[in-house]
Amino acid sequence: MSYVNFLKTTIGKKVVMAVTGLIGVGYLIVHVAGNLQAFSGQEKLDNYAATLHGPLDEITWLVRIVLIVAVILHVWSAWSLTQEAHAARPVAYGKRQPQVSTLASRTMRWGGVFLLAFIVFHILHFTVKAIDPAGWAHTHDAAGHYDIYGNVVHSFRIWWVALIYLVAMVFLGLHLFHGAWSSVRTLGYAKPGANPLHRQIALVVALAIAIGFALVPIAVYARIIG
Repeated sequence: MSYVNFLKTTIGKKVVMAVTGLIGVGYLIVHVAGNLQAFSGQEKLDNYAATLHGPLDEITWLVRIVLIVAVILHVWSAWSLTQEAHAARPVAYGKRQPQVSTLASRTMRWGGVFLLAFIVFHILHFTVKAIDPAGWAHTHDAAGHYDIYGNVVHSFRIWWVALIYLVAMVFLGLHLFHGAWSSVRTLGYAKPGANPLHRQIALVVALAIAIGFALVPIAVYARIIG
């Protein structure tokens, strides 16, 4: 069977979703570590940003390309599997016993849609700088470096901007909790169990990433940062 034919199968699409999801988890771990440098002050965070867009610019672009491809494939596989599920059962059963599930598993579909919209918003906000609610996106320091710290502080002082990011982190945590475990299960490294809450590693990863990201807007809005 060729790779193209394999990708057309249900298991092929699940493998694509699993692999691209784990790529996303790896990136988020690195990303949250970078974001938390905001607690070290303006110089630390701005130097970090300058390094990414200076000496490491080529690597940064390579990572972006990999992530864009991963997101596209992840969304495609999710949409395709959803369509297959609907086609297999075009009319809902009158009565059915739901499988053991969690809030995370029940919000995967619409939570994923919200996160996709948030990713677009986030890129337009901090990367492209097309969305500039604080009027700070094009400010540079004396050395000519983009003042990411100033943009973070001024943006998260606006209540609705901070709220968007915090709501997104709730959905991200739920998505990661179910998605991370499902990914390793699809790849054969975890087995289904009667209690879906007993997924300690997935829970720890989801909480660490979601809380790590949420700490910055919370600290900025509470005047702990900036």
